[in-house]
Amino acid sequence: MMNNNRTQLNEWSELDCDIVDFDTLENKLDSQLEEQMADLENLEKDREKIGNPDTIGEIVMNVVWEQFINQVGVVAGEDFIRENRGLTLDLRDSAHIQTTENFAKGKIATHNDKIDYQGRYNDWQSNFQHDENGNIITHKTRMGRNEATLVNGARKPFDQGRPTGSVERGTDMDHTVSAGEIIRDPAANAHLTKEEQIEFANSGANLNEMDAGQNRSKGDKSMTDWLDNPNKNGQRPNEIFDISEEQDKKYRKKDVEARTEYEKRKKEGEQRSIDTGKQSQKDEAFRITGKALRSVIMGLLASLVKDIIRKLILWFRTGNRKLSSFIDSVKEAIKSFFTNIKKHLKNAANTLVTTIATAVIGPVVGMIKKAWIFLNQGYKSVKQAIEFLKNPSNKNMPLSIKMMEVGKIVIAGLTAGGAIILSEVIEKGLMTVPGFAFEIPFLGSLANLIGMFLGSIVSGLVGALALNMIDRLISIQLKKENDKQRIEKKNEIIKTQEQLIVVTENQVLNKKVQVGANIIQRHTDAGKYLYDVKSSIKQQVEESSILHDSTLKANEEIDNLLENL
Repeated sequence: MMNNNRTQLNEWSELDCDIVDFDTLENKLDSQLEEQMADLENLEKDREKIGNPDTIGEIVMNVVWEQFINQVGVVAGEDFIRENRGLTLDLRDSAHIQTTENFAKGKIATHNDKIDYQGRYNDWQSNFQHDENGNIITHKTRMGRNEATLVNGARKPFDQGRPTGSVERGTDMDHTVSAGEIIRDPAANAHLTKEEQIEFANSGANLNEMDAGQNRSKGDKSMTDWLDNPNKNGQRPNEIFDISEEQDKKYRKKDVEARTEYEKRKKEGEQRSIDTGKQSQKDEAFRITGKALRSVIMGLLASLVKDIIRKLILWFRTGNRKLSSFIDSVKEAIKSFFTNIKKHLKNAANTLVTTIATAVIGPVVGMIKKAWIFLNQGYKSVKQAIEFLKNPSNKNMPLSIKMMEVGKIVIAGLTAGGAIILSEVIEKGLMTVPGFAFEIPFLGSLANLIGMFLGSIVSGLVGALALNMIDRLISIQLKKENDKQRIEKKNEIIKTQEQLIVVTENQVLNKKVQVGANIIQRHTDAGKYLYDVKSSIKQQVEESSILHDSTLKANEEIDNLLENL
């Protein structure tokens, strides 16, 4: 075989390099060798599984543990929702920090557990008249702006107990920033309590004593809107009430002072909304972090328990059931756990994802994941069966063995899926029995745990019996077939390695030829360059001699000319 490979590749090396690309050929052989090595590794793994009674147990154990890990994550997520006032996880700013813009649109920061913004919004909306569709009824002001129409009595809380004007002087105490403006202002209603709104409205910064007639004319309008806009007859307040220029300035100054104080209080309230929102956000993040970490720890403990159970099952199978061998089995389980810590951390990460997903979406995540486990196991079984039938290496296998092998794959899948279904049935039956609905922290209900393990045990026993019966019939034949395939694959690997060696040798040879050709070409190019330089120098010498002769002749002519003068 080695000689044949060398003869083939030596023939290639005699061809034009443009026809045979040895680099491409080497890459192709490297890829081929990698595929062959991977195939051999798979064949060796398959051989270990042939006739192995632990295969079905491992499949069922993995599926059941997936359910258990799933349950741990779901329970942790449900605990978070309960502690989060029935709200799913939402760490967005809009869920915690109430902005004026969102408040005006009815988008409430419901996750802020420090301030009841929903209550504030409901109280705010109760001040307005609504149509049959729930929309706020509006009207046009004298300035042509649309304004929400207030219900009767909306201003009443602002008028109770506030200072009044003087009957003798014919004056009223006017709200510079009117009660109507405060009631309609989304910023004030979002960030200030009703008491804070009333306290500002009736404070010295906002109350202004003015003529009763002027006060009634002003109404809910701002001071500048009232002073600067004429009524329907085209008259301004200073014309109607003979307001002096000095009084006009006082009114405008009072308006600026009141509004400065008003904006200050709203800004303070807005800052409280931001501060409480950030604190609420931190509290919720801390809450889900605690639940997630506990679920991860439970997931790691579950993986440790799984390894211990596997070793104990093997201990029960052995005839040497002594305390010393029992302790050794537990030690081996613990050692195995830490050896495969990366895998266990991956499972713990799955628990973490389930916890967070449940906290975000709700308990439906648990049902979805159970359905996914069931469908995924069924898909794997069908896929394995199809791949087995399509595998060229099984082409010449007797039909009876093919069918038994497919049956083995299908039984493994049905057993794992049956564990899920049977555990659900047992759980529902136990939930009707008093006491079994008891919730175990981090794990779920007692009925769920018992159902999970009983379902897996029953389903696993039935599957194991059926599988072992088939295994006894086909394991010997499959091992022979596997040995044959492994020998063929090893021969293919040896052949490919020989081809790679020859290709490398030819690459070295071609490289030597290319280097020699390059040296000759460089020498030729250097000689041509020196020849060109020599010719150029010769030409320049000739041109210099001609120029010298011309110069001498010219000098003689000049001398002759000078003598004749």
